[in-house]
Amino acid sequence: MSPTIHREKAYRFYFNSSEEPRMHVHIEGQNGKAKFWLEPIIALADYHELKTHELNEIERLVRKHEEKFRNEWRRHFPQ
Repeated sequence: MSPTIHREKAYRFYFNSSEEPRMHVHIEGQNGKAKFWLEPIIALADYHELKTHELNEIERLVRKHEEKFRNEWRRHFPQ
């Protein structure tokens, strides 16, 4: 199960239910996918078939919604 936690512009932000413990978010767009770490700092972890301008836009959105994504992570993966 991959719950969608946010949609903005052409992007879907989600988690995979079977995840590694380090906090991160997956992003799916029309042209590809990306994964951004949320800790210890926001950083690109991986991407496929996205252009630089798309990655820059996604990073801006991740930074904009960082607190929401962290809260959703804690709710989805309680410790």
